Amino acid sequence: MPVQCSAGCGKKAILKRPKTADALCKDCFYFAFETEIHFTIVKAQLFKEGDYVAIGASGGKDSTVLAYIMKTLNERYNYKLKLVLLSIDEGITGYRDDSLETVKRNRDQYQIPLKILSYEDLYGWTMDKIVAQVGLKNNCTFCGVFRRQALDRGAMQLGVDKIVTGHNADDIAETVIMNILRGDIARLQRCTSITTGSEGAIPRCKPFKYTYEKEIVMYAYFKKLDYFSTECIYSPNAYRGYARSYIKEVEKIRPSAIIDIIHSGEQLNVKEQVKSRMPSQGTCKECGYISSQDVCKACVMLAGLNKGLPQLGIGKSSKHKKPLQEILESRESQNMPATPS
Repeated sequence: MPVQCSAGCGKKAILKRPKTADALCKDCFYFAFETEIHFTIVKAQLFKEGDYVAIGASGGKDSTVLAYIMKTLNERYNYKLKLVLLSIDEGITGYRDDSLETVKRNRDQYQIPLKILSYEDLYGWTMDKIVAQVGLKNNCTFCGVFRRQALDRGAMQLGVDKIVTGHNADDIAETVIMNILRGDIARLQRCTSITTGSEGAIPRCKPFKYTYEKEIVMYAYFKKLDYFSTECIYSPNAYRGYARSYIKEVEKIRPSAIIDIIHSGEQLNVKEQVKSRMPSQGTCKECGYISSQDVCKACVMLAGLNKGLPQLGIGKSSKHKKPLQEILESRESQNMPATPS
């Protein structure tokens, strides 16, 4: 017997929401999905009228749905935002080049301008070249550090007020678990924040903070959105993958586990004496980028790559002080520039 939509619209239900277990028709699912994200945006006061907002666009399901939702809600609720797509080309042949074609189609479909920045232009390296030197074990560390900085550099070039990313509830729950396992108090304290960005940095917002990944996939499927679905060819050994597998297993038993983990992370408090020992935010003396160390992680990694010491930026920074200092002093004596601006 057909199940009726639990929203009471009289239509037949065609899906069961992973987040709430409600049986809904397509239209009621769209309304619930979009309204919840609008509520998240309004409650957290993510934007103000006239903000120029860069949408981090990779061509994947999260960023494609984010671009569509931002355009839809901006028009429906009159946010009066100016939107732009910002993409980073890491230089991964057979993956990023294909996904960027999807982003270009999204640009045309949604009539949102697009800016693309590449690792090659910013750092003189592509991920293909980095993997050839460091192998597949720590390559995601390099990509994560370079990508975060590249997004900020692109946002600064555009002159935007905010960056929005497609990080969803599953991503945030995974990050909470990863930081607990690593004992990373500094990141654990801020990883559940819906907006991040210290003084001087462009704020990053996560409108999908409470949105389940499964529902993003369902929304993209029923809306027939154009997105790129291939996994990165270099990510099978990523540490995050183990946290993701754990979250999926827990979700099978308790669907609310994802939101529960996020709320647990939000409620964690750090003692004052612990806070006092945590690194303070400053700027990198090499490139001027925000850093808790004298030299930011990107500059350390780049110096290591350029000197044939790719492991220089992996692990605790205290291990790298002496070799890094020698590299920097050598570069200064040769008047070599730091990272590209």
